[in-house]
Amino acid sequence: MNKRYLFVLLTLIVTSAMILSACAPAATATEAPAPTEAPTEAPAPTTAPTEEMPAIGSPEHPIKVLFVPSVDAQIIVTGGEVMAAALNEATGLTFEVVVPTSYAATIEEMCASPSDTMGFIPGLGYALASQLCGVDVAFKAVRFGHSVYWAQILVPRDSDIASIEDLDGLKWGYGDPGSTSGYMVPLIMFQEAGISPELVETGGSHNGAALALYNGTVDFATTFYSPYLHPEGGIEWSRENPDIPAEFVDSCAPNADGSRLFCGPNADYRVLDARAGVRTEAPDIIQATRILTISGDIPNDTLSFGPEFPADLRAQIEEALIAFSQTEAWNESLGNQDFYGWTGIDSATDSEYDVIRQMVEAVGLTLEGLGQ
Repeated sequence: MNKRYLFVLLTLIVTSAMILSACAPAATATEAPAPTEAPTEAPAPTTAPTEEMPAIGSPEHPIKVLFVPSVDAQIIVTGGEVMAAALNEATGLTFEVVVPTSYAATIEEMCASPSDTMGFIPGLGYALASQLCGVDVAFKAVRFGHSVYWAQILVPRDSDIASIEDLDGLKWGYGDPGSTSGYMVPLIMFQEAGISPELVETGGSHNGAALALYNGTVDFATTFYSPYLHPEGGIEWSRENPDIPAEFVDSCAPNADGSRLFCGPNADYRVLDARAGVRTEAPDIIQATRILTISGDIPNDTLSFGPEFPADLRAQIEEALIAFSQTEAWNESLGNQDFYGWTGIDSATDSEYDVIRQMVEAVGLTLEGLGQ
């Protein structure tokens, strides 16, 4: 190869390399990352700290006092507040009065809130609640010396109904399917007699059942029975003759201020069964209705506590309630005859309610099955 040709070839190679360099993409410059600054505050926790629950009985976490709606709810609330104020003064604890919509709802609430509820519940309610979730009895009611009570069957005074068997197929008015005396005990009485009345629930209370009979919307009604008070030397009540003596029926009427229902020539026989609760709406309720029969003994209604209620708080409340029962204010609360009519309280044991458990077992009753 001659020198001229070699020179031309080298020139072309160098020129091509320069052109290719000029066309290549420029390299992207990268900057060094900025140094990480130390945080000036501690990092936020991934979960919020757990807040401590307010103490039971504090204003932020009051103890719920539950009352079954067996009488007028407003009377219960008013009287319940009197009791709550007395207990607060004695213990420093805060209480909230609650009237659930039914007997069953009262039991459900005690089981759903086991550590902060106390309830005034009847024997049937207690028997079911103790089995359902361990609700524990503390006191039972005393009414004019009786620690038991009865169910009564009311019929029109001018009717020809003479026995339980005569009730077969008739309209049965009762207040609440969770009521011991208003529903459960009569139900067993009817089953034992082999009859099937037509069920008519009358609004949740004994008063409602008595008024339904008075107004003629049912053929008979069942409510609680407490014996009438008689004067010294007067005619005493008996299981066979539980009603006001026939010779005094026409004289029965509310007293001047409407606070009581009396019978007799000197107004000295006092009516204490459920009919006394409707004396204002039906002042002639005794003339209009009579007691067909009463049941066997039923353990009185209870004050019971939720299964996890703190023992120290319970002891304080029990002591305060005993003291409250000995004051005049008691008669404005549980002792009011338009309320629950407890003239006193007595300690109660769980075994006293075995007789009711036996009835529950006999008919296969459950909380869900009340009234079915």
